[in-house]
Amino acid sequence: MYIPDKYRIEDPRVIREFLEAHSFGLLVCNGPATPMATHLPLELIPGKDPLELCGHAARANPQWKHIRDGQEVLCIFQGPHSYVSSSWYREEEVPTWNYMAAHVRGVYNVQDADQLRASLDRLVDKYESDSVEPVSMEGFSPATLRQIRGIIGFTVRVTAVDVAFKLSQGRREDLNRIIGELSQRGGLAAAVADAMKKHLLS
Repeated sequence: MYIPDKYRIEDPRVIREFLEAHSFGLLVCNGPATPMATHLPLELIPGKDPLELCGHAARANPQWKHIRDGQEVLCIFQGPHSYVSSSWYREEEVPTWNYMAAHVRGVYNVQDADQLRASLDRLVDKYESDSVEPVSMEGFSPATLRQIRGIIGFTVRVTAVDVAFKLSQGRREDLNRIIGELSQRGGLAAAVADAMKKHLLS
């Protein structure tokens, strides 16, 4: 991923925080004729240094059949993004797009049954933590747990990380106006405004 120096993020704490907050990613590998990609949760495994991701895919998905243990794959993570109008600038300039993204390369390996179950336990516990009536893997019946047979678990041992936060760093004099305009628009635009306030104004 091409990243101008002013947009590149190298702080390990910020990188980990971004990957944890935007963990629904894209697993990319070389296929037999063209690249193959699958959208799926890619979670950081706690306590791993270097970083390590885990995920799972349906056995019916042909992609996993084309990735060998030890092969390098690419994982792509997308944060909030938004159009930025040049009408918000003091001086004439072209419009642009603000965004946050990460490209993570690493070595793929299939999990055994115990590793997959541990990954699923962490995944469910993480996303059920704020539910009114949380469920857990331990509470599922044997019949329901048999569905695990239909998935393949894997890890990705991270070898390189490229993270870009393009947040109008080159327009310091216009930041407050841009943040205000994005905040009014809500949704992803407001999330970009929040990121700008956190990373550029705090």
